Amino acid sequence: MQRQFSYTKESNISLPTIFIWIVLIFCFKISIAQTTTLDSLFIERVQTALKNKPKEFHDLETFFYNDKKDSLKMKYLISQASINQYYDAKSYALNALGTIERNRSLYDSSIIQHKKAIDAAKDAKNKVLQIISLNLIGVAYRRMDLIKPALDYHKKAYDLAFKTFKTDPDPELERCMAISRNSMGNIYLVLKQYDLALKQFEKALLIEKGNNNKLGLAINYQNIGIVLENKGLLDKALTNYETSLEYNELINSMMGRVICNNAITQIYIKQKKYDKALNLITKTLKEAIDLGDQFYLAETYINLGSIQEKLNMDEDAESNLQTALQISKAYDLKTFTSKALLSLSELHFKTEDYKNAHLFYKKSTEIENSITNNRNLNYVNDLMIEYEHESKNNQIKELANENEIVRNKLERNKKLFWYTAILISLFTTMIIIIIRHRQLKQEKQIITLEQDMLRSQMNPHFIFNSLNSIKLYIINNDKEKAVYYLNKFSKLIRKILIASTEKEMTLEDELDTMQLYINIENIRFEDEIDFNIHVNEGISTANIKVPPLILQPFLENALWHGLSSKKHDKKIDLYVSKDSDDYITISIVDNGIGRIEAEKINSLKVLKRKSVGIAITKARLANFSKQYSNDYKFNVEDLYNEKDRPKGTKIILQIPIPKHKKA
Repeated sequence: MQRQFSYTKESNISLPTIFIWIVLIFCFKISIAQTTTLDSLFIERVQTALKNKPKEFHDLETFFYNDKKDSLKMKYLISQASINQYYDAKSYALNALGTIERNRSLYDSSIIQHKKAIDAAKDAKNKVLQIISLNLIGVAYRRMDLIKPALDYHKKAYDLAFKTFKTDPDPELERCMAISRNSMGNIYLVLKQYDLALKQFEKALLIEKGNNNKLGLAINYQNIGIVLENKGLLDKALTNYETSLEYNELINSMMGRVICNNAITQIYIKQKKYDKALNLITKTLKEAIDLGDQFYLAETYINLGSIQEKLNMDEDAESNLQTALQISKAYDLKTFTSKALLSLSELHFKTEDYKNAHLFYKKSTEIENSITNNRNLNYVNDLMIEYEHESKNNQIKELANENEIVRNKLERNKKLFWYTAILISLFTTMIIIIIRHRQLKQEKQIITLEQDMLRSQMNPHFIFNSLNSIKLYIINNDKEKAVYYLNKFSKLIRKILIASTEKEMTLEDELDTMQLYINIENIRFEDEIDFNIHVNEGISTANIKVPPLILQPFLENALWHGLSSKKHDKKIDLYVSKDSDDYITISIVDNGIGRIEAEKINSLKVLKRKSVGIAITKARLANFSKQYSNDYKFNVEDLYNEKDRPKGTKIILQIPIPKHKKA
């Protein structure tokens, strides 16, 4: 039996009290569930840290270095540090959480965590943690290609570190300044001022060597390699990348390996060692996927697609470059979006898809220009001078000269832009010329086919035989037949000559011409050919256009291959029908000996009759069909009687016609 509870005015326990107990039980269960997922050693370290409350960043690293990539552990540390008002640990854990989210390409969330870390560091009055938080925010903005806010935060970090270091020469502060110098070098890299960038990286490298910071050494060797690669010193760049990779292996940094392997892959591509590059990038892709950092995953897919394009694996290249483009757009990675579009442009140009190649190139250029415009050069110049204020006037003057060089080089870049624009215009003009050349070539082909067609219709044997037949009537004094057939022959010749000047004619004229042609040929067959034309009701042959003299080769084949060797009952029927709105169907049926028997007879002849008219006709029909959405259709059927013996041949020709809108 279930118990029922009711709350009345006489109840001792109030509703608010019960609600509080429920909340406390719920929180207790969450706390138990959370602690059960954490190992006891970590909880013990947290308790020790809460008891001793070390303030130095190095000491916090000693406690939690192996845990800081675990977001659950860091959230637990944040909650415990908040309860115990241990703001140093809270700031450390918030920065670790922000770094985790940055590496997942969650940049906005990452920046929020680092800003909270700044507030916690201020509460703890810990300058080192403030500077670290400022630099980490700058890194997140750099990943987003938002250079100005990135510079602002790196500047704040450098200024605070420089000012604090004078009174408290903490090695961690020196490392913070190294990070800021590294950021300055990256800014110069963006502006393609490689000599200036190299100076900053070398200064940062000296600091990292002094502190024996393997991560810092890995980063700066990598950046020096980028400078050397851009200066064309590929072997030296490769040496620096490999050194960076060695340090990353020592600290077991998967991200470092992905970065270095991508850089080494690009060197292999430039050295045309494509197979070596493909093997390396395939291995790197697996690690990049496991890493989950969309920034480096996009770069890996771009490198993979670029290699596949070089190895003519165009479909795979297209797929991987499109994947890189999707990732870059989804996470607003402008630099990689531009690179992916540029690689797609090169791929489509290679496959002669010039329209899409130009479109991808244009989009890539627009994005690259937007990034460059956002990098305010005057702001950068002023900032560089401020960074180099190490109380030596000669260094300030040197920086001013360097900035002047930047301006001059940017002016040259403007000129280069205009030269590129002119080259693109010339390239576009060349494409137009090539297209026009192809059109002229096609028109020439059509004219050639029409000339071949005329020669085929004006066959000397046909003219000679026709005139001989008419001459025979004259010799036999059969004037009436002679005049009759001479009149027919002159009409046929006139129609053929008129047709040779036209690209198309009505089906009605074509059928009249074929009737004349059969009448002339019938002289030699002693009027044995029974030729009939059947047009289905509802078909207006006067409104249907076809290539001129398109049916003659088929009728000639029916006469000379199908009926010439037959003794009696020679028939040819021509049917015109319309089974769909797209085609007019013309069928030519003869009751001749069939194709197999005709080929046997022709093979025994000394002078074999070659039929080139069919091949010419097919080429003419192909050209004629280009003005329609459908191509012509052609089929030959062998006819057999009930005893499975040949009883003739059927030609089926479907010629495309324009659709008519229904009223």
